[in-house]
Amino acid sequence: MMAWKNQTFKSDFILLGIFDHSPTHTTLFSLVLGIFAVAFVGNTTMVLIIYLDSKLHTPMYFLLSQLSVMDLMLICTTVPKMALNYLSGRKSISMAGCGTQIFFYVSLLGAECFLLAIMAYDRYVAICHPLRYPILMSQKIYCLTTASSWILGSFDGIIEVSVAFSFSYCGPREIPHFFCDVPALLTLSCTDTSIFERMIFICCVIMLLFPVAVIVASYTRVLLTVISMGSGEGRRKAFTTCSSHIMVVGMYYGAAMFIYMRPTSDRSPTQDKIVSAFYTILTPMLNPVIYSLRNKEVARAFMKLLGKGNSGE
Repeated sequence: MMAWKNQTFKSDFILLGIFDHSPTHTTLFSLVLGIFAVAFVGNTTMVLIIYLDSKLHTPMYFLLSQLSVMDLMLICTTVPKMALNYLSGRKSISMAGCGTQIFFYVSLLGAECFLLAIMAYDRYVAICHPLRYPILMSQKIYCLTTASSWILGSFDGIIEVSVAFSFSYCGPREIPHFFCDVPALLTLSCTDTSIFERMIFICCVIMLLFPVAVIVASYTRVLLTVISMGSGEGRRKAFTTCSSHIMVVGMYYGAAMFIYMRPTSDRSPTQDKIVSAFYTILTPMLNPVIYSLRNKEVARAFMKLLGKGNSGE
């Protein structure tokens, strides 16, 4: 960590951002703030509903509440700093601030990758082995697997921050992004980062492709089981639950693979910023919307919560 010590914390980085102050970009910035507000309120509401309603204290909703917590933390890691820099006209971020952003961003991405795989396995057990569900998804098992996803994500975050800041950074120190992302930061390094880039690729294989394999295997079994169902209502309900999850998974993993599993030579700062905005800002907003609109239990619990609020006035 000598390079870290040699670079004082006064040596700020410059985040070039994604918007300028043209009328079009001002409108787009306002849209991003609107999406942030919807994502913040939606995910907070989901966590509260699941926590307060005892009927939702099941493995599926516990996992869903964890997804909402991760989305809340993820969107709060990037958007507030971007908004502050845009509104204040200052584009700087300290080295400590940059390292903090990288840690939380990478940790949450990794944790959510594993959590989505756990959620797919949960649906597989519930639909394909309903009688064994209380055993295969006991409280101990789903709490342990969820804790493991947080721990593995945090471990990945610690490694990437430690290695990324072991390099020397020189030149204008301008990061072509709206937050501190490792691939964008590495473009500023004065030293050879090829070995670290290969390590990132290997981490992505583990943290992206392995969960995707679990998800594909789980939903393949689910679809085969659903097709053989005699009940039309059961088939419809299973398809509704699974389709919402597949929608989230497709957007999330597709965007993450596009960012982290391409060679450096093929990277475009503009493309990276747009795709990153998609899955760090838009996906956290869509998650609670998709699950709440398609889930009668969540809608019931929400109306019950509103009823309590109105009766208490």
